[in-house]
Amino acid sequence: MPGLSDHEDAQGHAIWDFYRNGSGYEIFETDNGFIMAGGGPSEYFADYDSWPVYEKRAIRYSRGRILDIGCGPGRCLLYLKNKGHDVTGIDNSPLIVKVCQKRGLKKVYVRPITRINRDLGIFDTAIMFGNNFGLFGSFKRARWLLRKMYQMTSEKARLIVESRDPYNTDIPEHFEYHKYNRKRGRMGGQLRLRVRYKTFISPWFDYLLVSPDEMRQILDGTGWAIKHLYPSPRSIYTAVIEKE
Repeated sequence: MPGLSDHEDAQGHAIWDFYRNGSGYEIFETDNGFIMAGGGPSEYFADYDSWPVYEKRAIRYSRGRILDIGCGPGRCLLYLKNKGHDVTGIDNSPLIVKVCQKRGLKKVYVRPITRINRDLGIFDTAIMFGNNFGLFGSFKRARWLLRKMYQMTSEKARLIVESRDPYNTDIPEHFEYHKYNRKRGRMGGQLRLRVRYKTFISPWFDYLLVSPDEMRQILDGTGWAIKHLYPSPRSIYTAVIEKE
């Protein structure tokens, strides 16, 4: 299944370069012209010992057959594989999938979140770390995908997700962007952004940051509910979500 083209795969090239020679960066641009440097690819390769506490507390709820959505170069997959789990990963970047395969992860596929379905298998846990609850993109699409995930997971399945509360910020431009979004009928933290690296530029895509209360609103009626929530001193948090 096709993913990003080579020119569009900006994040993939950054991660590929970091994998090969330890260099790489990411520039994020939102559709209001705001530009910000990312934390860099190194965090995608972090060993478990250096993970933040809120991720360590959430990942312990992993069980059974596991799907990592937006798996990056495989930090969660490698950790869970070493724990004896049957792991599968998906990412829309061909280069990121190539890095995973070179790191010994065989069941990793080029596939965007919108193409998940039962042909991947039936899973007991789905992981969405690295703020990847954001891959749901919008309120409506999140609820559609959550219902799909309900059908491709076991009876007692769990989703282990990470997000960022967009309203817990002191950056004035972020508050202006929240207003800009609401005027367009979007959620405050519904980003429209693209990634740049060297001459590579990703397509524009939606990425959804939500507060814990907004996450609960999205989950309501989908068959899923938050069971555990782990905040951090910053705006990032993890949640363990289970079938109702």
